[in-house]
Amino acid sequence: MPSHFPTNPTSTPTPNSDDPTSSSDNLNAARSPKTTPSEMWNYLWIPFLISLSKELSLAKAQSPILLPSQLGVGPSDSPSTRCTALDPKLNYRPVIGILSHPGDGASGRLSNASTASYIAASYVKFVESAGARVIPLIYNEPPYVLFQKLNLVNGVLFTGGWAKSGLYYDIVERIFQKIIEKNDAGDHFPLYATCLGFELLTMIISKNKEILESFSAENMASTLQFTENAIIEGTVFQRFPPDLLKKLSTDCIVMQNHHYGISPVRLQENPNLSSFFKILTTSTDEDNKVYVSTVHAYSYPVTAFQWHPEKNAFEWGSPMIPHSEDAIQVTQHVANFLVSEARKSLNRPPVRKVLDNLIYNYSPTFCGKAGTGFDEVYIFTQPSLAHL
Repeated sequence: MPSHFPTNPTSTPTPNSDDPTSSSDNLNAARSPKTTPSEMWNYLWIPFLISLSKELSLAKAQSPILLPSQLGVGPSDSPSTRCTALDPKLNYRPVIGILSHPGDGASGRLSNASTASYIAASYVKFVESAGARVIPLIYNEPPYVLFQKLNLVNGVLFTGGWAKSGLYYDIVERIFQKIIEKNDAGDHFPLYATCLGFELLTMIISKNKEILESFSAENMASTLQFTENAIIEGTVFQRFPPDLLKKLSTDCIVMQNHHYGISPVRLQENPNLSSFFKILTTSTDEDNKVYVSTVHAYSYPVTAFQWHPEKNAFEWGSPMIPHSEDAIQVTQHVANFLVSEARKSLNRPPVRKVLDNLIYNYSPTFCGKAGTGFDEVYIFTQPSLAHL
């Protein structure tokens, strides 16, 4: 019986998996343009690399931190189990002298004595947190006592405050001159000057008591803007990790509290200042006026801050003080640099004299309940009776 379906007079071969010219291959070839070997390679290796990158990133994120023993490195693999020898040129028991400031640090609430002076405990903690001890340099004690104390320390810190004249100014100037002499004589003797300390150095070095300018930067957090082509090697910023250096310029993680300062233009115009200091950072006040916020001496281990590195970690009276993890790291890095510089000092004073004059011989007073100002202060109400 004849079939009712149409038939193809040309017979079609049955596809064979062993036949390289099977109909399915011919059909695909007919539908697709011819692909070159280089194009085929592109299709293959790009997805492969993307996949590999994802796998490596995931593995890195999930990989545990291994101890030396877990890496197969143990005491038996080391030629010696002794600790690495310390550098004999460094002083691992450094002492920093902090100059006291007139008053009680609490607007007379703690002491109205005319001879009273104080050191905010935050400066002491700042120094101690980096591995140094503190000897108070009481600004109005007999000069021979104060300068004998200066021979017991490996560096000096000038604090913030308000006094810009009289005995305090004179003592700051004399101590600064002694620090320069010590360095010129070959002793690496660092100086940190904070806020008022920076302002006083500006006046002393420029030989112009009227050089300061007015700024509106009281009780405010700010950024630090690095100057163009700033070189931070050998400065306070040299050990800051890159991400923290970046955040200094974008996040308000430093504390400002001042009415005076100096603009970059005025500093550069003064030959004494511009030859002594290089500008590292600037900041902007509430009126968008730019002032110098960090400087470092060209030829001496002298660093000056218009801001307060000690407050982030150790003061709580103002809600404006930044206390983020990044802000605390700023305090730690700045303190570490001061003490690392002090370890280079050649001064090795008698141990007993150091012990007799350490700030441990005094007790701080808590004044933080007022909700403003410092949390703790050391008050000195009469000239020191230090054993020298």
